[in-house]
Amino acid sequence: MSDQKRQDKINASLQEFLKDSVAFMNQHPAKMDADGEVVEGCSLFSEKNVEQMDYIAIRDGFRAMLSAGEDMGARAAFQSNDLAQNLVDELRYKDLESMESANLTEASLGESPWSDDYWALYTGVLGKRYADPEFPASSDWKENYDYVAANRPDKILQSGSASKIDRLSPSEKYDALVGDKNYSLTRAMWAEGQGYYEQYGEVESWMGICHGWAPAAYMLDRPQKAIKVRAADGTTITFYPADIKALASLLWAKVMPRTKFIGGRCNEKEPAQDENGRVTSQEGFDTNPGTWHMSVVNQIGHSKRSVVLDVTYDYEVWNQPIHAYTYRYFNTESFTYANSLAEAKVPMSGLSNDRFSKYRSSNARSLVGIHMELAYVVETDPTQNTPDTPENDLIQKVDYYYDLELDANDEIIGGEWYMNKHPDFLWTPNATAKAVTRFDAHATGSWAANESVPAHWQNAAKQASISDSSPLAAIVERLIELSRQ
Repeated sequence: MSDQKRQDKINASLQEFLKDSVAFMNQHPAKMDADGEVVEGCSLFSEKNVEQMDYIAIRDGFRAMLSAGEDMGARAAFQSNDLAQNLVDELRYKDLESMESANLTEASLGESPWSDDYWALYTGVLGKRYADPEFPASSDWKENYDYVAANRPDKILQSGSASKIDRLSPSEKYDALVGDKNYSLTRAMWAEGQGYYEQYGEVESWMGICHGWAPAAYMLDRPQKAIKVRAADGTTITFYPADIKALASLLWAKVMPRTKFIGGRCNEKEPAQDENGRVTSQEGFDTNPGTWHMSVVNQIGHSKRSVVLDVTYDYEVWNQPIHAYTYRYFNTESFTYANSLAEAKVPMSGLSNDRFSKYRSSNARSLVGIHMELAYVVETDPTQNTPDTPENDLIQKVDYYYDLELDANDEIIGGEWYMNKHPDFLWTPNATAKAVTRFDAHATGSWAANESVPAHWQNAAKQASISDSSPLAAIVERLIELSRQ
């Protein structure tokens, strides 16, 4: 986007805010493609979930699980669960001048986290035969299950048909690879949705493993090309990048290591707002803009490592790894684009049009407006395309408007959002974290590329499938390694 086009867009948006702050605060942010063109958003949630805002409670439950029992209560400005240093690898930059001096007003990762499917429960998670043209891929879980039950993977393997074997699901290929004649991992995949189906007669469309894909997409290397490996019975099986990504996503969904997170719980469907549209309900507070800004700049710009984005009040964004950002300034008194930090910085004493004056910190000495364009990776449908490259990733962008409060030392101490549908929860595993099953300790030694998986690895893999509903980390990581040779 050209500088002039960006400036015009920011000025137009700020005028909309001045004209009707309530409408601006409550609008649904437009999503854009990698070229900046507005795209129609999509959601994992059903129309009923969206209409009744049930996705808020759904996400709150997920965050409660991720927080592992830690206090995720309400808060206003920086609190113990809203500190950038609790998330980022290194909190080096705390003021806008040092960020600008380090050329961090915009940054992107060297390579985008890889896109993958979220492997929905209603299509069998990794039991989904995505490459089989006859697989129903129906919204009805039972229709999908019945197709697989009528076309059993063991019979397909016994047939010796290379084309049919090639179209097996990721979990079926994995079970064959490790010689699991009971197809334990595949059975576990279909069992994920069976309980919901038997109790409710349907499986919700949002149920999947995006929470496993999002961290795996940057914690593990990208599978690059299709590889042929020897199954336990000697059959040659092709694992495509999509098959390997699926196993990686499942591994991280099932045995995810401890994560770092910041953000509050926003489980009110209609939190109270003031006359300007700003949320006032104590249950509605989430990540402060100051925390958000320092986290993104330090993690993406400085540490060059992704972090997972979650937006409670935006049903189109959930567990997406961040790829890039660009931010520019605006003046919070004139509400116009600012060409420099000096031009944007307004002393608190010089503000006459601050819609959020009663919420400001007593330590704030100046205010700077920020427009950030954020780029994040979204899901794609699995295919047997090979090789897989960053060009296959699907990137979306979104604009966020907020201001930052600066103290007497010009350090960021807080701020206010200009839109209620904003990032409220960020999380990531530690840089050195690994997702490992409890049976990986038995997978000692190595697995040669031209041989079947070692017998003791096979035994460990079967136990992991049964007990953890997870593939063995050693096998997943070896498949990735082979695909990159």
